[in-house]
Amino acid sequence: MTRAELVVGVGARPGVPAEEVLGLIRRTLEEAGAAAGDVVELATLDTRADEPGITGAAARLGVPVRSYTAEALAKVPVPHPSTVSLTAVATGSVAEAAALVDGCELLVPKRKSASATCAVARRRPVDVTRASTNGAEPFTMAAMLPPTKHIENAGPDLRHHGDAEVRGLDLTDLAVNVRTGTPPEWLRRRIVASLGSLAAYPDGRSARTAVAGRHGLPEERVLLTAGAAEAFVLIARALPIRRPVVVHPQFTEPEAALRAAGHEVGRVVLSPEDGFRLDPAAVPEDADLVVVGNPTNPTSVLHPAGVLEQLARPGRTLVVDEAFMDAVPGEREALCARQDVPGLVVLRSLTKTWGLAGLRIGYVLADPATVGLLQEAQPLWPVSSPALAAAEACMEPRALVEAADAADRIAVDRAHLLAGLAEFSEVRVVEPAAGPFVLLRLERADEVRELLRSRGFAARRGDTFPGLGSEWLRIAVRDRVTTNRFLQALDLALQGLPRRAVG
Repeated sequence: MTRAELVVGVGARPGVPAEEVLGLIRRTLEEAGAAAGDVVELATLDTRADEPGITGAAARLGVPVRSYTAEALAKVPVPHPSTVSLTAVATGSVAEAAALVDGCELLVPKRKSASATCAVARRRPVDVTRASTNGAEPFTMAAMLPPTKHIENAGPDLRHHGDAEVRGLDLTDLAVNVRTGTPPEWLRRRIVASLGSLAAYPDGRSARTAVAGRHGLPEERVLLTAGAAEAFVLIARALPIRRPVVVHPQFTEPEAALRAAGHEVGRVVLSPEDGFRLDPAAVPEDADLVVVGNPTNPTSVLHPAGVLEQLARPGRTLVVDEAFMDAVPGEREALCARQDVPGLVVLRSLTKTWGLAGLRIGYVLADPATVGLLQEAQPLWPVSSPALAAAEACMEPRALVEAADAADRIAVDRAHLLAGLAEFSEVRVVEPAAGPFVLLRLERADEVRELLRSRGFAARRGDTFPGLGSEWLRIAVRDRVTTNRFLQALDLALQGLPRRAVG
């Protein structure tokens, strides 16, 4: 069954809370018999496009905000015009006009709350034959409007990453998930030793053999990349994709790479009320590329391997980002060594556990045909000699033992962090957490983040992840001493929040 693509038109008074807008949208979607995951964008008047209530609702839904001028909306006939709206902004209904302006079919007309209105419309596929059972045409603007110039807001900043929180600043870094104290000295020596071969072109055969051996796979199922980020770009550009879907909230680079390659990306946005758990049935049947993280950044949720396997089917590429799997004791739920799951592509990164973010090294594990397509899209010598040396070294038995010990320590340190956070009634943590980071929800988190910065701690903002909003923060797991200092700073930050005026 083809997934509906819904546009929600929104009108709002200044200062409307995001919760009110979101609640109105959800009630209207229920009336339409639709789900939040069917929404592809919110549409509104350009003078309301930056209204926090609208942008906040869009962030929670994981969709962009598209805005139109009053002149453009005034040209759109609406079924339920209001004289108040006509007088104020020259259109009979901002919500209905914004929903219909791009030639959509109205599903639910204008609905109201105290300070907002919304209407739900469905995008009509280009090849749909217009027909009706009773001889009447649906209310649609497809043939009635000239092309309209519009402005599409970017929505969440998909290119924002944790390093932006600390770059050039003397802060204790809780925003980036690279393990502290890395790379270890023995790995530094291996990298330095490789510098003597810089005059020669890189030869990745030995490192590829080492990676294949570490996972018990044939070498033709391994592709070395300049970090997992390069792999996302290769997938977006090299694979024959028609209907990509990204499961959010998660690392934003996969969607950014797909959009940069010209793809229209669908989103399946998981709910905090369900603990960000994945229901395979939420993924559209016609999706031919599905991207999901495990454990997922930023939620720290570890999806069962059996659940992810349900997403696989012939004709679909299933990309599982296991960049943080080596931080999970025993790497339970890993799919990296599986060869029996159709269309499976697993990505691994060495930058997090080994502190090699500046060196850029990762790899893809997939069937030989997929590896071949990705390899053809790579430039010559994509991975440097020092990065290849690091990859080979990190596959050795002593490195695997060290990584396993580090995963065990992270689990203990994370438990200490969670116990400390449980003392704060204002803080809700997504649990159970499985990665080297935890996701927090608290009111006025943006203000808390700034107060933490003033006390020397950098936390990762959550509002750049589709499906989250400004009330979320991601905190990296650190040693007990650092965590205790952070908890003290958080206590002071919560106490230091300025009081808001009442009335």
